[in-house]
Amino acid sequence: MPPAARTRTPAPSAAFSARALTKVYGMGEVEVRALDGVDLDLFAGEFVVLLGPSGSGKSTLLNILGGLDVPTSGTVRYLDHDLTRMDDRALTRYRREHVGFVFQFYNLVPSLTARENVALVTDISPDPMPAHEALALVGLAERMDHFPAQLSGGEQQRVAIARAVAKRPDVLLCDEPTGALDVKTGIIVLEAISAANAQLGTTAVVITHNAAIAAMADRVIHLSGGRVAGIETNPTRASARDLTW
Repeated sequence: MPPAARTRTPAPSAAFSARALTKVYGMGEVEVRALDGVDLDLFAGEFVVLLGPSGSGKSTLLNILGGLDVPTSGTVRYLDHDLTRMDDRALTRYRREHVGFVFQFYNLVPSLTARENVALVTDISPDPMPAHEALALVGLAERMDHFPAQLSGGEQQRVAIARAVAKRPDVLLCDEPTGALDVKTGIIVLEAISAANAQLGTTAVVITHNAAIAAMADRVIHLSGGRVAGIETNPTRASARDLTW
């Protein structure tokens, strides 16, 4: 009698694959190597924290993954798209169709309400989430008709997150999203990012220098001097409410 067949867990699919990624900036006669041979894979649907001090290459890497910048050498692929071979027009389409961005500063239009700020993205997206649904996802259902000046810093950041997730992005890239916020407000913002990751299946990448946030991640990628210094996998993910810093 043949042995029973084993059930094999399928390997997770790589959303991003970067190999030998370098980025060199010229500053007069001085060259600054912001990235120096980065190899990494990011998997579909995971929550990743890129952790490292200022100058470690976090933002440069995030910008290349998001199609806002191009490497000096090396390759980076998103699914079957080779980002390093795309021209500006193709990168614009990639960003529009696949990527949502959240930055440290909110970049909201002051003369538009929260709902109208989110609608700016839904008007150009192929399969958008209604603006009111995106705002409800980040806990702002009761504040959607307020202007940015009527919202706290944390509420404005959550509007920025709603704007990013309203186009149902495959990837959500967050650059120091809690950097300008106090601890209590930062936790609320992290909950909103986690909700988008969990409810939409979005691959979420958060860069930070705050080591406490790493406990929320599936994986933590440590950057130092433009290189990957180490990768950790968390056996369980902490909720934002469990964080202390």
